[in-house]
Amino acid sequence: MTHRLAVFDCDGTLADGEANICRAMEAAYAGAGLVAPARAAICGIVGLSLVEAVAVLAPDADESLHHALAADYKAAFHRMRIAGELDVEPLYDGLLTVLDALAAAGWRLGVATGKSDRGLGHLLAHHGLTDRFVTLQTADRHPSKPHPAMLHAAMAQAGTDPHMTVMIGDTSYDMAMAGAAGTRAVGVTWGYHDAATLRDAGADTIVDDAAALAECLLATVPA
Repeated sequence: MTHRLAVFDCDGTLADGEANICRAMEAAYAGAGLVAPARAAICGIVGLSLVEAVAVLAPDADESLHHALAADYKAAFHRMRIAGELDVEPLYDGLLTVLDALAAAGWRLGVATGKSDRGLGHLLAHHGLTDRFVTLQTADRHPSKPHPAMLHAAMAQAGTDPHMTVMIGDTSYDMAMAGAAGTRAVGVTWGYHDAATLRDAGADTIVDDAAALAECLLATVPA
């Protein structure tokens, strides 16, 4: 039997990590003696792996600085979390209901994110979601989105194929990754890229709230 699989991006799709991401990036830039990009620019690269994200934010810097800033971001994020200086990353309204509905309908659930294993694990544990997902794919083990490696690994682990898989995300990187992997792509508008950007990147469907997402997913892939 081939299982239906819904793979969710994390930041901007499942949870709102904007404030913490911006704080950590600003701290990384400050530590390097640089002026941080505007928060709108930082939000625009959410979804990419760190080195690739920094390369977009600082295109004129050399590769060594990209790697240094990425390492400083990780260190700053961990340091601020331990010190209690970061906000709890809230789940978006209605997402728990979506997960419940999909599970009740027999779907398997996964995550594909630019977060690290540690960051994703912390968020899922905080919200009591660790056991909800059969596959967790992060930037620690894969090339950055939009490379399809995360989805390929998720499908293999869940025992399914592209026809039975949907990628749900809020950025063009998620939509392009789905296209590269041959899965359906559903864009959500409550994250970091707007509907036009999602559509241009290959979204098959775009939804504006959790209720519409549940309805869309439950009608997307035949049992």
